[in-house]
Amino acid sequence: MKIRNLILTGGINHNFIDTAKALNDVLAVAGIQSEVFLDINEGFDALDQQPYDLVTVFALRWRMLDDDKYIPFRNEWAYEISDRDQKNLTHHLGKSRGLLGLHTAAICFDTWPQWKELLGVSWQWGTTFHPPPETFSVSTTDITHPSTQGLGSFAVTDEIYHNLKPSEASKPLLETGYGQDDSTQTLAWANEESGGRVVYNAMAHDRDSVSTDGHALFLQQAALWCAGENQ
Repeated sequence: MKIRNLILTGGINHNFIDTAKALNDVLAVAGIQSEVFLDINEGFDALDQQPYDLVTVFALRWRMLDDDKYIPFRNEWAYEISDRDQKNLTHHLGKSRGLLGLHTAAICFDTWPQWKELLGVSWQWGTTFHPPPETFSVSTTDITHPSTQGLGSFAVTDEIYHNLKPSEASKPLLETGYGQDDSTQTLAWANEESGGRVVYNAMAHDRDSVSTDGHALFLQQAALWCAGENQ
């Protein structure tokens, strides 16, 4: 039986559609059947109408009020999540289903305070940042978790998010020592405080990143764990 995954994507400054297609291919290898929605409202309509084992948020959708540079994009991409969709996503997790948040998901849904608790991490404007994409080494933390089982260190080309703020319940899974000034930055966390299983992964900037061998394996195992198939 295949795992049903709802991918919500779309936004600025990234090739979301191409990367979502690559993500779909990577997860399909693990038996995960994904439906990709560029229109986030249509995606949430689908969640309202039928259950999914996993919801993947790989999008950049928020009010875009943090800087005037976003003014040209607001008419098309500014977004506030509705009360219905907040309730449905919370209900989804309350049924012991999964949530996989990728990359810019930490910026999404800024009018919903509970989102950062569900996701287990948040972007802090004025504190969190990233340099341009670069090639760096990723390693697992000392926490044993199904998402990182058998996963060795791997190199990936991506953006290194600095100074993300995790919730107290989040367990760090991946890290890199290639942050600015040789700092160590955590790149992925897991949590189960919502009633479901959640992994947030700060990587996945583009197709090349999600298709990298080590990163692809982590995405597969994380998705399986979130969906309850990898204990």
